[in-house]
Amino acid sequence: MSTDFILPDIGEGIVECEIVEWQVQEGDSVKEDQVVVEVMTDKAVVEIPAKFDGIVTKLYYAKGDIAKVGEPLFAIDAEGGDAGKTAESKPQPKAPADSSTEETKQVKQPESKSSAAASSGALNDFILPDIGEGIVECEIVDWRVSEGDTVEEDQVVVEVMTDKAVVEIPAKSDGTVAKLYYAKGEIAKVGEPLFALAEAGGASAASSASEPANASAPSESKPAANEPARAAGGEFEAPQAAAPGKALASPAVRRRAREQGIDLSQVQGSGKKGRILKEDLSQAKAGATASESVSKSSSAAQASVVGGKRTEPMRGVRAAMARQMAESVRTIPHFTYAEEFDLTELRAMHARLKAQYAEQGIRLTLMPFFIKAMSLALTEFPIMNAQLNDDATEITYFDDHNIGMAVATKVGLMVPNIKQVNQKSLLEVAEEVNRLTASAREGKVAQADMKGGTITISNIGVVGGTVTTPIINKPEAAIVALGKVQSLPRFDANGAVVARDMMTASWSGDHRIIDGATIANFNKRWQQFLEDPMQMLTVMR
Repeated sequence: MSTDFILPDIGEGIVECEIVEWQVQEGDSVKEDQVVVEVMTDKAVVEIPAKFDGIVTKLYYAKGDIAKVGEPLFAIDAEGGDAGKTAESKPQPKAPADSSTEETKQVKQPESKSSAAASSGALNDFILPDIGEGIVECEIVDWRVSEGDTVEEDQVVVEVMTDKAVVEIPAKSDGTVAKLYYAKGEIAKVGEPLFALAEAGGASAASSASEPANASAPSESKPAANEPARAAGGEFEAPQAAAPGKALASPAVRRRAREQGIDLSQVQGSGKKGRILKEDLSQAKAGATASESVSKSSSAAQASVVGGKRTEPMRGVRAAMARQMAESVRTIPHFTYAEEFDLTELRAMHARLKAQYAEQGIRLTLMPFFIKAMSLALTEFPIMNAQLNDDATEITYFDDHNIGMAVATKVGLMVPNIKQVNQKSLLEVAEEVNRLTASAREGKVAQADMKGGTITISNIGVVGGTVTTPIINKPEAAIVALGKVQSLPRFDANGAVVARDMMTASWSGDHRIIDGATIANFNKRWQQFLEDPMQMLTVMR
């Protein structure tokens, strides 16, 4: 009896997809987890596998047609009535309606365990945990191990990227990696298997049981990457791009192309259907370097560049920042305030202390002084360390001064915060600044360091800016941006022109709970601590 495969919800907000390639024809026999069709959404190419062994009786769409979510995609006649048993042996994603027709999004379902491994209990799936508040999926950045590798408890197995940071996921026990369920660049779902581990003592049984499945995989799955697809008439056709105007590449390849400034639309992919591989990027970059002098003198080459453009999806930290900033501007009435600081005395004291503590291996920058002085001023102006709820009906005051600092990283802007600055010494703050800066620049800030901030400092001066209009890091009530320190002429008490080290601090405040006088008075107190460091040291606890 034929059963319709209903096209599942393969992505948040996705209601349709394009048929890129049928891997089978009507009348073909398929095995469980064998790829039946490749479809393209507006986000990615997704491989959809069979749920059980059977014979394909009907393909409801032709190549290039648009299929609708919730409608039949193909029909399959189960062999021997094993469909129910096979479906039950597999981990299933959450289903909105009929779990028998639901498929995992963007990746194939993990293979069912062999009977030998299941009976021994040695092979355990590692379920992707909740790695952050509100995070439901992550991208595989890099596997640190391969199938068959031996790992120890707490050894890092994989790096994944959420929309907040890169997270390292370790093994929970000693054992042998039996299966990696996702490839680098694919999207993994919270609550679904990430990899399978044969625990120490049962590894041999698990690996021997998995060998037959691995050996037969090529004959049961789609053709190899360099093998052309078979056309309906039995002949082979040349690889084709998945869709006109769209470069076919994994998220990892797209990210590398962005970092190297390579336009994917100008790269010839060597993978199946023109998929662009990392090797193609290296060749494209080498070719661009070799032909640079020729392209400059060639009017034809110049004409081909004119009017060019490329479109790429917003992912990870940059996408999260875009949503956060848009929400902040939309819901918080911002107002700005700016003031000049004379940091001549502070820089002189910093130079002496910096040299002294460098001998002890402590890197002391100006940022710890800004952070500690701000904490002292917050003690006198608690409204600056408060937050308003979404309904604007309650104000929450925080005793802890968790001061965030915006750091530009290779994956986007991150704002880790130093917890309880009000209870830390200047050197303790300096150690935290160094730790968080190093972690952020690697894109590996812990989730705990990203949560709970109460006010933020952004330092645009490191890239040469002087004055800006920062956007509040919602739900905080204020943010300040530090401009670059410049040696500028100023009048001293006797009217003589002298050189002073000047910096502009640019504030944005939530005008629902902070008024102009409050932010001006708070800034003045902060300024006093920084312009007269001895005053800061006398009140510091």
